[in-house]
Amino acid sequence: MPFTLATWNINSVRLREAIVCKLLEEEAPDVLCLQECKSPVDKIPMDQFRALGYTHMVARGQKGYNGVAILSKLPLVDAGGEDYASLGHARHVAARLETGVTIHNFYVPAGGDVPDREINEKFGQKLDYLTEMRDAFHASRPEKSILVGDLNIAPREDDVWNHKNLLKIVSHTPIEVEHLAETQESGNWVDVTRQDIPEGLLYSWWSYRAKDWDEADKGRRLDHVWATSDISNAGHGSRVLRAARGWDKPSDHAPVFATFDL
Repeated sequence: MPFTLATWNINSVRLREAIVCKLLEEEAPDVLCLQECKSPVDKIPMDQFRALGYTHMVARGQKGYNGVAILSKLPLVDAGGEDYASLGHARHVAARLETGVTIHNFYVPAGGDVPDREINEKFGQKLDYLTEMRDAFHASRPEKSILVGDLNIAPREDDVWNHKNLLKIVSHTPIEVEHLAETQESGNWVDVTRQDIPEGLLYSWWSYRAKDWDEADKGRRLDHVWATSDISNAGHGSRVLRAARGWDKPSDHAPVFATFDL
């Protein structure tokens, strides 16, 4: 059964309810994974989403910060959520479709501004979060699973606007890239986006600080769609909906899509 999945750091689901609805109406993914919802679960505006056919949701919420949610047209059940690095943050939730596919939705910590855990606690938390993800996947190898979300790391040279300029910038430092690679390997995850789009510059985030984000185009690919190797060949049709970055009151992230034939 083919289904289309999208992942989007929405930067407040209540503040940006209108553009979530726009995406659901115009693009109609079967499953939409949101990060940085910044809302308790009971305050997520589900009435509007249900009216558009998204009658199922699993989520972990937090007032004002973090928060992850999976909206779906397809029936799904809550498959848990982990508090990696014991931060007390709502950063992970999983759901299982009737096909047996498990979807993991992650919001990895951003890591602050200084890439040194000795002077920046947030950077240490980011590395610890990834390490615990890695260890969890080593301990229990995932199967028939999809992992999506804002992983807050752009791993490849062509995932950033300028590789050399960003080597000492949080999200593209070698130690972060190494931690992400270890996490990916531990679960035998395949980067479906780059499987489909193997070459060329590709971004999903553009800073609010840029006066003209589109013309400057100083982006980074922070948002990812992975699949375990047993189903990765079923993934195709990957794309970034760049236009959404220019919608009214936008998130600084654009949605990333993939279709799976499962």
